[in-house]
Amino acid sequence: MSATRAPIDRLAHERAFWTAHPGALLAGVDEAGRGCLAGPVVAGAVEITEAEIAALAEGPLAMANDSKQLTPAQRERVFETLTHHPSIRWGVGSASAAEIDRINILNATHLAMRRAVEALPRLPAHALVDGLPVRRLCVPHTALVKGDAHSLLIACASIIAKVTRDRLCQDLEAAYPGYGFAQHKAYGTKAHLEALRRLGPCPEHRHSFAPVVACAQLDLDM
Repeated sequence: MSATRAPIDRLAHERAFWTAHPGALLAGVDEAGRGCLAGPVVAGAVEITEAEIAALAEGPLAMANDSKQLTPAQRERVFETLTHHPSIRWGVGSASAAEIDRINILNATHLAMRRAVEALPRLPAHALVDGLPVRRLCVPHTALVKGDAHSLLIACASIIAKVTRDRLCQDLEAAYPGYGFAQHKAYGTKAHLEALRRLGPCPEHRHSFAPVVACAQLDLDM
């Protein structure tokens, strides 16, 4: 019989920070859309104070988790809580497809994260960031690999970023019909690649990404 894995304490990193810095403002930061072939990369930032976070984690935010582990309906439900609860502060930042092509996806992701933190009502004393360290982030931060599964604040930021970007893909669907943006959210699915080959890239495609380059080259060769 295998041992039962202990549940993850999603507030462990938050508590560790507040043990060293009681009452200081802490934010979680995450991105969505880094691996997509079109549209912006979007980042979310969420602040919840030390005094408020435990009650929210056990109540309205009990469902909050890595956005990829939630259904669209669950993400929308948590998003509504995050964006309307009076004790939660949040911000969104993005970097456009043109910026991604100009400065590369890593730098654009860091730019979106910086913009999300700067969009908060108050700059935090520190941030918990999903993944690896972020260049030129405007506040000190701790990078956590798979942070959206281990930190409530990062999970909340993940949901802000994901829902915001999914809604932007609905706009892309209306502006550029035929690609199926509303369905695949601009990821490199079979349907998306087939549409790219059939229609060629649109202005919102990331023209520095290899699958888009290949389809653009097909147009030139025809």
